[in-house]
Amino acid sequence: MTGFPLFLGVREWRGFCIIGVVMAEYLKRAGATVAGGGGADGDDAVRARVSGILGAVEKGGEDAARGFARELDGWEGDIVVSAEQRENAARAVSEREREDIAFVRGQVCAFAKWQKEQMREGKTVLPSGVVCGQKHIPVSCAGCYVPGGRYAHIASAVMSAATAKIAGAETVVAASPPRAEFGGMHPAVLHALDLCGADVILNLGGAHAIAALAFGLFSGKKADIVAGPGNQYVAEAKRALFGKCGIDLFAGPTEILIVADEKADANIVACDLVGQAEHGPNSPAWLISVSRRLAEEVIATVPQLIAKLPEFSRGNAEAAWRDFGEVVFASSREEAAEIADGYAAEHLEAHCEDCEWWLARLRNYGSLFLGEEATVAFGDKAAGPNHILPTRGAAKYTGGLSVAKFMKTVTWQQMTPDAVRSVGVVSARISRAEGMEAHARTADVRLQKYFPGEKFEDGR
Repeated sequence: MTGFPLFLGVREWRGFCIIGVVMAEYLKRAGATVAGGGGADGDDAVRARVSGILGAVEKGGEDAARGFARELDGWEGDIVVSAEQRENAARAVSEREREDIAFVRGQVCAFAKWQKEQMREGKTVLPSGVVCGQKHIPVSCAGCYVPGGRYAHIASAVMSAATAKIAGAETVVAASPPRAEFGGMHPAVLHALDLCGADVILNLGGAHAIAALAFGLFSGKKADIVAGPGNQYVAEAKRALFGKCGIDLFAGPTEILIVADEKADANIVACDLVGQAEHGPNSPAWLISVSRRLAEEVIATVPQLIAKLPEFSRGNAEAAWRDFGEVVFASSREEAAEIADGYAAEHLEAHCEDCEWWLARLRNYGSLFLGEEATVAFGDKAAGPNHILPTRGAAKYTGGLSVAKFMKTVTWQQMTPDAVRSVGVVSARISRAEGMEAHARTADVRLQKYFPGEKFEDGR
């Protein structure tokens, strides 16, 4: 147990600066530091491997991508999923599963449509007379990656492909790792991608799949943006290809942070922490509580819940809680909020009274779950808001996947002669002050044309 003394000024909290008075105490400290998105965080071995794959695929095209599919996935089958295979996948999924996938698609699409409606286009006239405005233009081609390592990420297929379609992307190309036991990708993932309108679906996983999306292999359409979570090789491939295409965000191991007050249900809090720790052995699960009693009860309960999980999930959760679990006792809700903002967690649950206060106060998170009724699993699977979210502190400067990620906001402007008079002369002077004479002369010619014989203080 480590206590933090009263400190006035600037404090570093897990690598983040917090300004103010801090009087908090670790009741459980993580035994390791999250390595994050592998190569995206500087893992030399991952970076070298991914660089080799990307270079080979860029040079060798589809044949090289097929070679990596054989080498890394043991896949000899078709890369492009046929219409017949889409139909077979739908038949391989139970009616209840199809209904559930349709429900999730409906939720995600409804929220994405609402988001799009908030992105207003329009124009305005500035005091100088300049007429200007903005437009929101969808990308031409969206690449959507769906991971398929430990689990079948059905919801991720919906979150990326459905959102891209609602945004208005002309073409959606999706990729997910093939599995020998399914004769391709998981049938439920394939059905979800088909239901959400993916135009081309590829049996490809890993860095070579990201390369195929970026270089337009098997589809003839280069992705303008590649979106979706993945392992460290996928994260590094996205990092390396950024610039040749856009990316949604770098995704490291999934995170949960819960802020809880004295009236929170310790069993539910513990259950939610374990629910995210199940993802993998490096998935952080954090608790900040203003109640020492509750915090200690959660610390006692988490191992009991983990012990009851199936073997694979139990192994993941045990390692995650041991190495990356943290519990902090805060002296007030203001301090708890300040510490939470320092973590900038991917998922942030507030098991507290006065949810409106927390909604107004908290600043840094990927997605916020207010009240014990809401839980990360609901958001991950079926609630509606997107579950592809920033990790490793990136929530300080970006949000998660949304229709806006598949759209670009562009501006336009139009001048009247009166606007040229006011804007032109200032532009000429600023240009000359910067030493850019050719720029200044583009203003001069217009002033001379529209106002012949008039003298301007143009900086000459």
